[in-house]
Amino acid sequence: MQHFQSSPTSLHSRLHIIYLFVLLITIAACVPSSPSPDTSSHTPTADTLQIAVNANKTLTTIPISAFGMNTAVWDNNLLDPEIPGLLRQAGVTMLRYPGGSTADVYHWKDHTTTQGKDYINPNTNFDAFMKVVQQAGAQAFITVDYGTNKDGIGGGDSAEAANWVRYANQTKNYGIKYWEIGNEVYGNGSYSTRWEADLHAEKGPAAYANNVLTFAQTMKEVDPTIKVGVSVTAPDLSSDQQMMANWNPTVLSIACSQIDFVDVHWYPRWHDQDGGGPDDQLLSRTMGVPAMIQHLRGEIAQQCPSRANKIEIFLGEVNTDIAPKQRVSLVNALFLADVYMDWLGSGGTNVSWWDLHEGIQIAGNNRSAYGSTEYGTLGMLSNGDCKNGICQPSPNTPFPPYYGLQMLTHLGKPGDQIIAATSDVGLVRAHAVKQANGNLALLLINKDPSTTRMLKIVLSGYKPASTATIYAYGMNSSTISSNPVQLSGATFTQTLPHYSLTTLVLTPGK
Repeated sequence: MQHFQSSPTSLHSRLHIIYLFVLLITIAACVPSSPSPDTSSHTPTADTLQIAVNANKTLTTIPISAFGMNTAVWDNNLLDPEIPGLLRQAGVTMLRYPGGSTADVYHWKDHTTTQGKDYINPNTNFDAFMKVVQQAGAQAFITVDYGTNKDGIGGGDSAEAANWVRYANQTKNYGIKYWEIGNEVYGNGSYSTRWEADLHAEKGPAAYANNVLTFAQTMKEVDPTIKVGVSVTAPDLSSDQQMMANWNPTVLSIACSQIDFVDVHWYPRWHDQDGGGPDDQLLSRTMGVPAMIQHLRGEIAQQCPSRANKIEIFLGEVNTDIAPKQRVSLVNALFLADVYMDWLGSGGTNVSWWDLHEGIQIAGNNRSAYGSTEYGTLGMLSNGDCKNGICQPSPNTPFPPYYGLQMLTHLGKPGDQIIAATSDVGLVRAHAVKQANGNLALLLINKDPSTTRMLKIVLSGYKPASTATIYAYGMNSSTISSNPVQLSGATFTQTLPHYSLTTLVLTPGK
């Protein structure tokens, strides 16, 4: 992980301004007076607008790599016995290791960091991690050390990476497919900022790409079936990304022949020009996801025309960087569910949340972010950390983003088909999945902080049975609830509480 990643491009900013204009019109008459959880009763607003679902229009099939989570060697709770069960219940299909920037100083064989300068839990070695992966029914996503050799006198060693592949896939038969060369290497000092360890004498995109060729060839000599990925920047034309504009084209043009996926990291940050509050800004960011994917796909097509269709696009890290307490709020759960489905529905093949556990962050200036907590953390589960007399809950207590991810287990799983769904209401997002068992699931996200909606749902190409199941998570929820609901055919109405996730699972009618 790195905290310098900006959010939307200037194009995206314009999209967001339009989105926020719609938002202001929608909520002008009923802006909440407090960001704390609202326990009052709201009469649903009946809308003539609708959600349209076309079961005959398939966008993509959910890949096995879709639902990712970041883990780290410094996580003191990674090996807790309840972790595999919690990961299974959240539908996690891929676990990334050894942990963001730590990867560029981590030496897998003896479970150490370069010159021992970075803390790691002595028990979270590679085999221990793989036990968690296997118990969770997931697959591994490994980032090899590009930045440093063990002695701390040079860059990462391609032989060390190849030996890791050999041990994993030949000695242990783990069958790991996805191997990334370095983490956020563009942050190695090639530009004005530096957060990533890299002791190579030469830096910059060309140096990285040429070294990638050596790494990839050495690793694929051991196992030709693996997929090798590279670190690329998010398509963002804000000030720091303009400076990095040559990174992606240079890396792709040189390393094209040996790479199988690209990995971008995205932490939406506050933009003064976007206006609105922190929650408005975060929830609007997903509107730019299709353009992000399109931009990346265009770069790949231009630089790797012969292999463009074979190169996958990963979102290897994502979380909010707008306000600390937002990270443990209901708003982040809405953002998570929306960004996973927008990314996958737009052609991405992996989204990996940052991360499983992390230390506490005292809130500071939250710009009126929703919620009443006095702290934040990037962890999806609590680690019980305390600071200044303020503590996270007991270890492995789920925060709201966990339930945002778990909600997706009711929507779809790998092998199911994402189908077309549109919403006429700017603050209501719709995602639909036709499941392999014949069911149709519809996720509705009401991003309005104060207005409960009653919307018309119109299905095309699918005749539902009269009884369905509704799953709900929202204000004051401690977990996802489920209840039966009666339908009146392929057109029906559904109430969506303000700030809520609602999933309807329909079975086929006769």
